[in-house]
Amino acid sequence: MLKSTFKLPKIGQKTRHLFASKVSITHIRELRSTPEYNKRFFSFSSSRCQESMNRIAIGQLCSSSSLEQNLGVVKTLIDQALARDAKVIFFPEATDYISRSASHSMALVEESPGFVKKLQRAIRELCTKHQKQIDVSIGVHLPATSSDKSQHDTRLRNCLLYISHDGEIRQEYQKLHLFDVEVPNGPILKESQAVQPGRTIPDVLDTPVGRLGSAICFDVRFPELALKLRTNGAEILCFPSAFTMKTGEAHWQLLACARALDTQCYVVMPGQQGEHDVGVDPNKPGESPVKRVSWGHSMVVDPWGRVIATADPTNNQPQLIVADLDLEAQEKIRRNMPLWDQRRRDVFGDFV
Repeated sequence: MLKSTFKLPKIGQKTRHLFASKVSITHIRELRSTPEYNKRFFSFSSSRCQESMNRIAIGQLCSSSSLEQNLGVVKTLIDQALARDAKVIFFPEATDYISRSASHSMALVEESPGFVKKLQRAIRELCTKHQKQIDVSIGVHLPATSSDKSQHDTRLRNCLLYISHDGEIRQEYQKLHLFDVEVPNGPILKESQAVQPGRTIPDVLDTPVGRLGSAICFDVRFPELALKLRTNGAEILCFPSAFTMKTGEAHWQLLACARALDTQCYVVMPGQQGEHDVGVDPNKPGESPVKRVSWGHSMVVDPWGRVIATADPTNNQPQLIVADLDLEAQEKIRRNMPLWDQRRRDVFGDFV
């Protein structure tokens, strides 16, 4: 049987963009790979090459406080992902809305169930239109459950939904780690003021592109969650986010690559991008608008810790980032560097 070598393209080629309905499509940003690297970790049978490639897309956007407006952008991105033959599209944290305050978020969350229902219907309609199938991973807010309210906890839930091509919600993951930060003589950020933390690790899902382990934003800083998801069978990890500019510049790519190397998984990083239109408080006339800005730089990292696709940071429009995941190459990396066989469970226990 013929042998072929998996080749990653050369670095430095300009990313091309296609514009439709004011949404740009960013093709795979191409990277250099050394012959020795390819030979050792990416050589495989040519007959298996095509079937092991799985196309995904990231829908990067700048959500506002208008759920209807955000839904329109989401539908456009799904439409374009279907045209590009993606099997799953990943959206950022809080795609349904970005608020200006905890109280504003508590008011807006009542509209979120309607946003989700409209999205479920749109997915079915778009799949019918294209005669193709696509699943959707999307970050939304959801109101407190009846059980929560019976415990006198009315805080909303920061959730990641996995919706199949037929509109069925297959998974609802609630963010475990909340972004609570107090900087001396600086900002105080308390996500827990309006959001209740999750309590369970999500199941690893079988998807059209591989076995998926999901988390949200701040979760990426806690490697034990990623390690547990890998132990449970994940091939792909997803961290939809709304990183601040400061933390994004310092840590976004570093964290993505670290989790990829820790777990030998593909890591998908959908990010909110740009300055969000959150409106002004009608009860505070004359007050300056709250400024909310997110880092963006959505990307996909392979199991060798290499960025294989990324958004164009100079483009302020919604973007579709497309990447092909090669599970055969991933299997070879894991086989050649068998980290899970070498873990010292006799020393550290079975927490991963």
